[in-house]
Amino acid sequence: MAIKDPPKPVEIADEKKPSVYTDEALAILSAAREGWETSARQAFEKRPPWKGDFTTVSSMDVPHLVTAEQTADIDPLREIGVPGEFPFTRGIHPSGYRGRAWTMRQFAGFGTATDTNERFKYLLEHGQHGLSVAFHLPTLYGYDSDHEMAKGEVGKCGVAIDTLADMEVLFDGIPLNEVTTSMTINSTAPILLAMYLAVAEQQGVDIRRDVSGTLQNDILKEYIAQKEYIFPPRPSMRLITDQFAFASEHVPRWNTISISGYHIREAGSTALQELAFTLRDGVEYVQYGIDAGLDVDDFAPRLSFFFNSHNDFFEEIAKFRAARRVWATVMRERFDTQRPRSSMCRFHTQTAGCSLTAQQPYNNVVRTTVQALAAVLGGTQSLHTNALDETLALPTEENARIALRTQQILAHESGVINTIDPLGGSYFVEEMTRRMVDGTFEYFRQIDELGGMVEAIEAGYPQREIMDAAFRYQRALETGEKKMVGVNDFVLEEEEPLETLYISDDLAVEQVAQLSRTRESRDAGAVGRTLDALKKGAAAEENTMPLILDCVRAYCSVGEISDALRDVYGAYEEPAVF
Repeated sequence: MAIKDPPKPVEIADEKKPSVYTDEALAILSAAREGWETSARQAFEKRPPWKGDFTTVSSMDVPHLVTAEQTADIDPLREIGVPGEFPFTRGIHPSGYRGRAWTMRQFAGFGTATDTNERFKYLLEHGQHGLSVAFHLPTLYGYDSDHEMAKGEVGKCGVAIDTLADMEVLFDGIPLNEVTTSMTINSTAPILLAMYLAVAEQQGVDIRRDVSGTLQNDILKEYIAQKEYIFPPRPSMRLITDQFAFASEHVPRWNTISISGYHIREAGSTALQELAFTLRDGVEYVQYGIDAGLDVDDFAPRLSFFFNSHNDFFEEIAKFRAARRVWATVMRERFDTQRPRSSMCRFHTQTAGCSLTAQQPYNNVVRTTVQALAAVLGGTQSLHTNALDETLALPTEENARIALRTQQILAHESGVINTIDPLGGSYFVEEMTRRMVDGTFEYFRQIDELGGMVEAIEAGYPQREIMDAAFRYQRALETGEKKMVGVNDFVLEEEEPLETLYISDDLAVEQVAQLSRTRESRDAGAVGRTLDALKKGAAAEENTMPLILDCVRAYCSVGEISDALRDVYGAYEEPAVF
């Protein structure tokens, strides 16, 4: 249903207010204003300063006041613009949320595929718009649930997916042509994408026309921050460009990568570092795609981003607005994109997990609300709000519902969807946005001097920057320079324990038994043939995606497919960085 414009307010005449100001009256008003500004400034300068920390969460200095004069050199047309037009500072859609609200996409996954399928259906029944899958650590690292490295981890931090049989259960009763799905998976991303497409085929869904969603698939931030890598950087980049090419032809509505700043921020970066390293990762992916022979306007429209929303309200809003401006500028000036969509920075946001506290956990509801509001006012396309207990365990059903309700209250009760970019034009917000833009391009310059992001990672440059920022922030907390409510100030001596979700170790026995049944029932000949074909294709120049899809259809496991690629590419070991 279209959202109608509200009725215009009735104008009430003010008999005391003259209809026309004389020159003399204007002169009096001007002098009064100048006198007020002078006296206010003098009062501020004479007043003893409050002993507070007037910096952002990222320790960026915040001016006490920003005036029109300070932002006079900002070009409204070139730097701010209008919604839906280059450089997209005010948003990528001309109608903002009036045309369509953001997608409420709560991250979920635990236990077996059956457990997570039930949680998905629960969230959809309570108003969630799309799905977001969390996989357990063995799947992320390319191991099966019966592998030695999987002990103690099966189903603990995400859903256990070993073969196509698990993926079939995960989406049982959920039509893949009616929902969009985001999958947080990186090193094994092509395997899980192949499984998803195979399930869609089984459901009779036209993958070219009716399948849409997002794959995180951002391996560069793994080397920088999260460390869930398998293969060395260059073979990993080859797998990603294979997916670019495959999806452009066969799954054109699929976002083949969600370039992630979230984990960079969780590792301790500043907001500026999160923005700069994420967008520069994006530049690297685009360059590798072009070098692989792809037309930038064929794959760039399907690139998306994933950002963190932390506690500092205005810093986060400025970061989101700067992201759109920087990306649009880079794509047009550096890569000469022709399609407007190729220059649009579309992004998902998750509230900051690292800001959640085990102490006084109900305070986390407030933190998450502030962070979610910043993401919305910053123009996010989709949003996950963390549950209050996620610093302790995977969320309970009740706490997951409260997190979802937070988004629904913002969308339906706060009025934030009524106007587009309501903070645009604020002197302070525009100044902070400009700082973010300038700082990002300075980081770009330094990374370009090193030869690119892959070379910068190999030299340890972004890793050192993040480690230094994390150290500075932790030291500020320990000295009390930065306050964290309930942790280093306003603490309670005793707290009631919070009931959390418990994942039994018995689940691993069940999952391993399911994997054994699948291995016994599949065609062993097909398994051997498809894995051999994958090894040969990976060693040559053949696109690996169709080969991985054949392996998945034969019910090869995540571990078996990953081992086939390990045989060709080897495994990466990170050098020490100091």
